Amino acid sequence: MEQTFKALVIEEKENSVFERNILTKNISELPQNEVLIQVHYSSLNYKDALSATGNKGITKKYPHTPGIDAAGIVVKSQSAKFKEGDEVICTGYDLGMNTAGGFGQYISVPADWVVARPQNVSLRNAMIIGTAGFTAMNGTMEILNHNVKSEDGKILVTGAAGGVGMMAVTFLSNLGYDVVASSGKVEHYDLLRKAGAKEIIGREEANDTTGKPLLSKRYIAAIDTVGGNVLATALKSTENYGIVATCGNIVSTELNVSIFPFILRGVRLIGLASAETYMQKRLSIWDKISEKFGNFDFNFISKEVKLEGLSDEIDLILKGNQVGRVLVNMQ
Repeated sequence: MEQTFKALVIEEKENSVFERNILTKNISELPQNEVLIQVHYSSLNYKDALSATGNKGITKKYPHTPGIDAAGIVVKSQSAKFKEGDEVICTGYDLGMNTAGGFGQYISVPADWVVARPQNVSLRNAMIIGTAGFTAMNGTMEILNHNVKSEDGKILVTGAAGGVGMMAVTFLSNLGYDVVASSGKVEHYDLLRKAGAKEIIGREEANDTTGKPLLSKRYIAAIDTVGGNVLATALKSTENYGIVATCGNIVSTELNVSIFPFILRGVRLIGLASAETYMQKRLSIWDKISEKFGNFDFNFISKEVKLEGLSDEIDLILKGNQVGRVLVNMQ
C-alpha cells in the first residue's frame, strides 16, 4: 500500500476562486527528484501567503502546496551527498513556489537545494529562523563585511515587527550594534525592545515626504524590508560610506531617489535575493547563524502552530497583522 501524507493544498475553483484545504496525498504525486525528505518543521513567509491566494507571479499552476522552508529527515536519496536518516534543511530555490513545498509532510527536491543541518542548530530552530532569518543574516553579514563596527553609529531596521525585521533586530543587537527599529505596530514595541532595539521610531519618521535629495545623517547602515519611499529615506539618511541592504517591497516596488547618496556620501545599496543564493554563500550564512546563534532561544519572537492552524496565520500575515515568526510543526 502506497504511503500517504497530509498537505495544505491550494486549489483553483471557478471564477478564479482559490481554496485552502488539508488533503491526503500520495508520495508518488511528488516530483521525481533526488532527495525525499520527511518534513518535521516548516515556517510561514509572506511569499507562502501570496502563493496561498493564487498569486500567479509566485505560483503558476494549481493545485499546489506552498512552503518555501522545510526541515526534516532524509527518507530516500539518489545522491551521494545525503543518506537516509540525515537531518537537513531546504529553503528557497523553487521550493513552495512551483515545486510542492514544506506545508506537506514530505517533499522531493534536487540534492543541490539541500543543506545538511548546521551544527548547533536544531531542526526546530532552523525553521524559526527559516528564509526570514536567513535573509536577515545575509543582510547582517553584508554589514559585517562592510567593516561597520558597533561604535560607528546606529543601524536602522525597517518593517521591524515582521519576520525578517524581527530577526534582523535580534541578530544585530546581539552582535553589539545599536539598533533603531522602525514599525507602525505600537502594540509590538515591547517585543522589539526584548529583541534588543535601543530605539523605536514610527512609520512616519522612517518615511520622509519633503522631497529633499539628502537628509541629515542618522545611520551608518540599514536593513530595509519594505522598499519604496522608506528605502529612499534610509538611503538619504545614511552616513558617509554606509551601507543599506534591502529585501522587501510591501510599501512599493518603486524607488525614487537621486544619485546624491551614492556619489556625495558613497552609500552602498545591496539587494538581498535569498531564494537564488549560491550554495557557497548559503553555507557561509548558515555557518554564521550556527556560530553566533546556534543555541539561541528564539521562542520569544515566534509562535508554533500545527498544519491545521496554518490557514488562520496566512490570513493574519496577508492583513499585515502577523508579528515575528510562525513555526509550523508538521509532525
